[in-house]
Amino acid sequence: MSLFAELTASVNAVRPGRTRMRNTDLLLVLAASTLLMLGLLMVYSASIGLADGPRYASYGRYYFVIRHGLFMVAGLLGGALVLCVPMRVWQRLAFPLFGVALALLVAVLIPGIGREVNGAHRWIPLGPLNFQPSELMKLVAVLAAANYTVRKQEHMQSFVHGFLPMALALMAVGMLLLLEPDLGAFIVIVAIAIGILFLGGINGKYFSMLLAVLGSTFLLLIWLSPWRRARLFAYLDPWNDANAYGSAYQLSHSLIALGRGEWFGVGLGASVEKLHYLPEAHTDFLMAVVGEELGFVGVVLVIVLFGIILQRAFDIGRQAIAMERTFAGLVALGVAMWFGVQSFINMGVCLGLLPTKGLTLPLMSYGGSGIVMNLCALAMLLRVDHENRVMMRGGRV
Repeated sequence: MSLFAELTASVNAVRPGRTRMRNTDLLLVLAASTLLMLGLLMVYSASIGLADGPRYASYGRYYFVIRHGLFMVAGLLGGALVLCVPMRVWQRLAFPLFGVALALLVAVLIPGIGREVNGAHRWIPLGPLNFQPSELMKLVAVLAAANYTVRKQEHMQSFVHGFLPMALALMAVGMLLLLEPDLGAFIVIVAIAIGILFLGGINGKYFSMLLAVLGSTFLLLIWLSPWRRARLFAYLDPWNDANAYGSAYQLSHSLIALGRGEWFGVGLGASVEKLHYLPEAHTDFLMAVVGEELGFVGVVLVIVLFGIILQRAFDIGRQAIAMERTFAGLVALGVAMWFGVQSFINMGVCLGLLPTKGLTLPLMSYGGSGIVMNLCALAMLLRVDHENRVMMRGGRV
């Protein structure tokens, strides 16, 4: 065979491999879409009976599912815009966006601007909608921590130039969130930031010190807050009569719902606990309704779908870093840590593995700001994957 024939055969052997590469991560999109559709279905099931009670009597049976569907549409539109913006632009916008998110966390505490619900100041009313700045801060924390790690790469072993600025930023965010109060959002944001710092190569001694300080702070906050302390003790003994009718009321009914579901569930729409027994069944405790109506199989399905999203996100991030796109890679890993930590806490609370904490289940629970920010984060992950594929084809981003 001539040299030209060998080269031609080699080119023909390579070309099909290139044309078979998809333009997007199909497995990631399918897993996320399934969670979104399942979430819409379960929000409908969990909320349809709320109109029978006095609190939501004027809302109507389809109030929550219609709003959830509209929030999903808004999130998809926002995600489409995010998907069109190159990662290099997001890198330039990281710190300005952090400033905006920080200002919104301040604004929510100002009387006349922020809205108070059950003693918490977490929302800014925008006409018929309520915007929750802490959800925006989760996405911005991913960008800011990734940008900070890239810019300070040479100083990650330094206390003054590498560790201290990020520690002070986390303290500022933490103080504002604890004034709302919103300990759950603070835990997620801290997990995102320290996870990205760890992957970015921060000094091990400083990293251990940060973990020790944060752990001590969380324990102190629990001990100094009577309602948090009561939740912890109730978690340790949820079936005690005083706890079951008090601080462990949600937990005990969540466990009853999961117990009723057994292997295959009582059937879609047949949940009893959602009928005013389990508070916040369509938000924080949606997983309990999944377990009651779809059983152990439904719970495992949700866990597997989240596992697929995390696996694909970590793979996309690793791929970006391997191509020396450190910022994009850290953003993908940050999104993975966000979804992983928040879903673990939500499921852990519903399953009785963790003390009760008000956090929604990403991509599934009812909540306008949450679902919109989740979809924007997912779009950013898909943008990183798109740019990876463009570079693997020999293009530029």
